[in-house]
Amino acid sequence: MLWIVVPLLTGALIAFVPRERTAAIQAGMVCALLALIALLVPVATALALGPFSLKIAASVRVLGRSFIFGPADGPILASIYGIAALWFFGAVASSVGRRFVPLGLSIVALLVASIAVDPFLFAAPLIMLAAMLAVPMMVLPGTTGVRGTLRFLIHQTLAVPLILFSGWMLAGVEASPGDIALTSQAGILLALGFSFLLAIFPLYSWIPMLAEETSPYVLGFVLWALPTFAVVFALGFLDRYAWLRTSPQLVQAVRLAGLVMLVTGGWFAAFQRHLGRMMAYAAVAETGLAILALTLGSLRSAELVFLLFIPRGIELTLWSLALSIFASRTPSLRFRAMQGLARTYPIAAAGIVLAHLSMSGLPMLAGFPSRFALWQELARRSIGPAIWVLIGLVSLLFGGLRSLAVLVMAPAGKPWQSNENRVQALMLGVAITGLFIVGLFPQTLQVFLRQLPLMFEHLAE
Repeated sequence: MLWIVVPLLTGALIAFVPRERTAAIQAGMVCALLALIALLVPVATALALGPFSLKIAASVRVLGRSFIFGPADGPILASIYGIAALWFFGAVASSVGRRFVPLGLSIVALLVASIAVDPFLFAAPLIMLAAMLAVPMMVLPGTTGVRGTLRFLIHQTLAVPLILFSGWMLAGVEASPGDIALTSQAGILLALGFSFLLAIFPLYSWIPMLAEETSPYVLGFVLWALPTFAVVFALGFLDRYAWLRTSPQLVQAVRLAGLVMLVTGGWFAAFQRHLGRMMAYAAVAETGLAILALTLGSLRSAELVFLLFIPRGIELTLWSLALSIFASRTPSLRFRAMQGLARTYPIAAAGIVLAHLSMSGLPMLAGFPSRFALWQELARRSIGPAIWVLIGLVSLLFGGLRSLAVLVMAPAGKPWQSNENRVQALMLGVAITGLFIVGLFPQTLQVFLRQLPLMFEHLAE
């Protein structure tokens, strides 16, 4: 009720708030409050408040389905709603439109419900509902080109029946583990379902298409929310079915998919001439890293997935906010229209470059600890995948250096000045500071990771 129903109702009420900035501030404050409650108030534990006692119940039943949160879920809920608060406060500075705040808050609530629902297979329809709510956000008023949006909706829709049908077959596999044919069929259907859901190569064509059709801020939010919760959903499958995490053929196939996404995403990002498409391909590469983390086959998988989770939110918030500032002032995000903008919008330009470099794993930035830890784990098992990871990250780094070169390219003698308003400068500064804090002090994330064994108990065995 607290972390699902309250944000859903708040999103519905905020839809009637006439001022876009007021709605964004209210949504950000609600998310920040929910994050604080999740971090400070333990679930299913009675707290004495003078003569009164307060306890947040661990579960509630709705339409015959249970939604369960345990003590281990508090830090994860805090990180989800903390990053969501950053997105909504950033919307104050981005002028993203009135639809974003109510729909975005509802999407976060549905995705939170997807990690709480039991049986966990019902997470797939909830993720589908969140994807459907994202469509009105992505279609801008007066827009005629919606090919990327349609392709996005088709792929997300195809994923749901495939995952649900494979889950039904997996129940049969548990009853007859020796049935090789049934096991193979269930594995193939599950792989197809997650290929559509996670936009695994070559099914991510809608992502760069959306970069030219919709607001960069909306695209960044969608690329943060849906793939992140889909990976958590995949962790639930690994935790539930032992044969999935112990099958060497499946592990190799998933690892190959992750490497292909990382290398192709990094390679395409390196040679883009459109900053929005560059962010899209960088997000694809980062999803590839999360898929690689799934193949470690132990609690380490969960730790690395969540270690990637928080930096991804900060990076995409910063990058998409800076791009939305540029998009409101330039006719295009192509290189020829972006030359020299670092001299007139230095904070926004710094945000784009630092977010890009963080995604490529540059030391001292938020993306470095997770990438270094993942690279160490892969190198310990096989040097081949570790080399391909380096190739993908170096490609991303090359793209970041190209962006830097274009943004500072200006005629000699052009003066430096800052045209960001106070709200934009504040939100960009907060996100940039977050990149450096997580990069220099990665131990701050331990509060979100130390209780993971309670969330995925079978992975810890």
